[in-house]
Amino acid sequence: MSRDYSLGEIAAHLHAELRGSPETRITGLNSLKNASEGQIAFLSNPKYASQLSDCNAEAVILTAAQADTFSGSCLILENPYLGYAQLSGWFDPAPQQACGIHGSAAVHASAMVRDDVYLGPNVVIEAGAVLASGCRVEANSFIGARSVLGENCHISPNVSIYHDVHMGDHVRIHSGSVIGADGFGFAPDGTGGYQKIHQIGGVEIGNNVEIGACTTIDRGALENTIIGNGVIIDNHVQIGHNAEVGDNTAMAAYAGLAGSAKIGANCTLAGSACLVGHITVCDNVVLTARTMATKNITEPGIYSSSVTSLLPSLEWRKNAARMPQLDSMARRLKALEKKQP
Repeated sequence: MSRDYSLGEIAAHLHAELRGSPETRITGLNSLKNASEGQIAFLSNPKYASQLSDCNAEAVILTAAQADTFSGSCLILENPYLGYAQLSGWFDPAPQQACGIHGSAAVHASAMVRDDVYLGPNVVIEAGAVLASGCRVEANSFIGARSVLGENCHISPNVSIYHDVHMGDHVRIHSGSVIGADGFGFAPDGTGGYQKIHQIGGVEIGNNVEIGACTTIDRGALENTIIGNGVIIDNHVQIGHNAEVGDNTAMAAYAGLAGSAKIGANCTLAGSACLVGHITVCDNVVLTARTMATKNITEPGIYSSSVTSLLPSLEWRKNAARMPQLDSMARRLKALEKKQP
């Protein structure tokens, strides 16, 4: 489907100051380097400012300071990157299916599915499930018994949502993700084997949550696993049973929470950052890439953990304990060297 908007419409949508003709038509969105006639671009990273002089875009989203040196049409915003994000949906080429239920979908008689929902080929909706207005469930996805999808949820192809998963409005789950599988709960049976602990809890997901492809969120052992409002989760993230993720927290690829770990609101877990089980991380914490939190964090801030070569565990523990002392040791050594004749 073609997209065609005036600069005036775009400026009003972004609440931006417009320099240029409001009647100019915009048909696409592109980078500074590759934008051409009819397209709009943006400049947010000063690293790319040199590309502005050669940019062929019809208009550019800029800050006021950047606009002072630009002679073309522009939209002025304090945060051009946010403006680009808000505009991106207008030019999203993803197909939009009409409402309706595909003939191959299987919907249990006791499920409640609103008339304006889309169910794709081979979708399965089990007993007692509820799909609110505007939901889209794409091909081969599964919604388990008594699970609830709030308004305007979008479930991509090949997603498995087990029983008793409750999600709010505007939740997006990408392909290959599994929500509500059993947590890793086993009790040693005293003979070298394990007794499975059946996972009786469910999963609660708030409003405006996005979950990337091939991510897994386990159901709780007794109480629910909880994902707050506004959480964004990348591909290949693991969230264990009874874990809790606070509002507006972001988790990058391969990040993970072990069972019963809790992370607060407005936190960031960079790639492969992890929390061990049964610890709590407060609000406004950043864990840098490959950081492993092994104890409670009670003060907001940015945290990192060291990486060493592979060592026997006892030796590794000794070295890890000395790592925080390295700076003071180096300072003392330098002072001693200065005293040497």
